[in-house]
Amino acid sequence: MKSRTPGRTSRPMGLKAGRTMHAGPLTYLVLAVFTAVSLAPLIWTAVAASRTSGRLAQTPPPLWFGGNLFKNLERAWTEASLGDAMLNTTIVAGSITVGTVLFSTIAGFAFAKLKFRFSGALLLLTIGTMMVPPQLSVVPLYLWVADLQWTNQLQAVILPTFVSAFGVFFMRQYLLQALPSELIEAARMDGASSLRVIWHVVFPAARPAMAVLGLLTFVMAWNDFLWPIIALNQSNPTVQVALNSLGTGYIPDRAVIMAGALLGTLPLLLAFLLFGKQIVSGIMQGAVKG
Repeated sequence: MKSRTPGRTSRPMGLKAGRTMHAGPLTYLVLAVFTAVSLAPLIWTAVAASRTSGRLAQTPPPLWFGGNLFKNLERAWTEASLGDAMLNTTIVAGSITVGTVLFSTIAGFAFAKLKFRFSGALLLLTIGTMMVPPQLSVVPLYLWVADLQWTNQLQAVILPTFVSAFGVFFMRQYLLQALPSELIEAARMDGASSLRVIWHVVFPAARPAMAVLGLLTFVMAWNDFLWPIIALNQSNPTVQVALNSLGTGYIPDRAVIMAGALLGTLPLLLAFLLFGKQIVSGIMQGAVKG
């Protein structure tokens, strides 16, 4: 009976160490189908934006691009004042993203690694707020904003969503595994204050989760419609509020509406193209750490 050498792991037959695994035709077919399904709404939006409203009403609908794309984009940009709206939305979404990521990471670290009284009850209370439908808070929130005279001002949209319960819970769950308690104790023994521990220990360890949370928060804040249309008006709109003005009128021009929707989506696509590699690498780094 042969003895097994300690420390060596058995490998499946036919696999060699360092060998690259190649995808088969079925894998590429599945990926192509999922890619086509994912891109179909965006492509259809671009096709509809390049046609006329009359052509979109015909059956069958157009399946290829027309010649009115730039004309419709210009009309949507002018009629909805999308320049000012995109600036406002960038300020709103950027502020909400920075605040949510920063405070959620600090609060998640406190719930994950610090011991204090009523921590369990406070965590349950934080999670419990996620079960309350946001529509129930619209009326009291608007009364609060009106008392502060913040109606039609960007802080009325920024401050109510500056911290999210989901972000706190998400960061707490990640830091439980990714941040060793010994690392915090070593920093304390070196004389690091709480702020230095957060800046030099917590933030570097939480960077992958912060990137994911930042992306999700930015997309949610950019696409938010319910509260901005209540707190703001057409004189100081976000993108979604401005796009709502394109659908008014006796006979809305659906091609122009599609052109506006395409313009409102482009900044999100640009952000993902610029930072997608860092976000994906952060997700993979977090998966390896977990």
